[in-house]
Amino acid sequence: QVQLVESGGGLVQAGDSLRLSCAASGRTFGSYAMAWFRQAPGKEREFVAAIDWSGLNTDYTESVQGRFTISRDNAKNTVYLHMNSLKPEDTADYYCAAQLWGTTEKGPGFYSHWGQGTQVTVSS
Repeated sequence: QVQLVESGGGLVQAGDSLRLSCAASGRTFGSYAMAWFRQAPGKEREFVAAIDWSGLNTDYTESVQGRFTISRDNAKNTVYLHMNSLKPEDTADYYCAAQLWGTTEKGPGFYSHWGQGTQVTVSS
């Protein structure tokens, strides 16, 4: 079992950068694939980025390609989402998700563990 706690959200202006963190409990963090999803008001939760348990494979949704980077530090039990060139359409609640021995799946149903989310607001 792993518990996830996101942090790093906030209010920024378009073009700014932000780094989200997701701290995981437990000793087996290195065995989990990790992902970031986001949900804007009135919209469905959507995939943003994922990194497999090895850290060697990543995947991104097209709208954040080249702007966002997902990374993990297994020594710190933490996964990050580095967000550059933020746009107003990036405004959403961002959620961290985990799946044991997973790969870079894009479907939310694949992930069995979720954090409570952190809010990101990008003003124009």
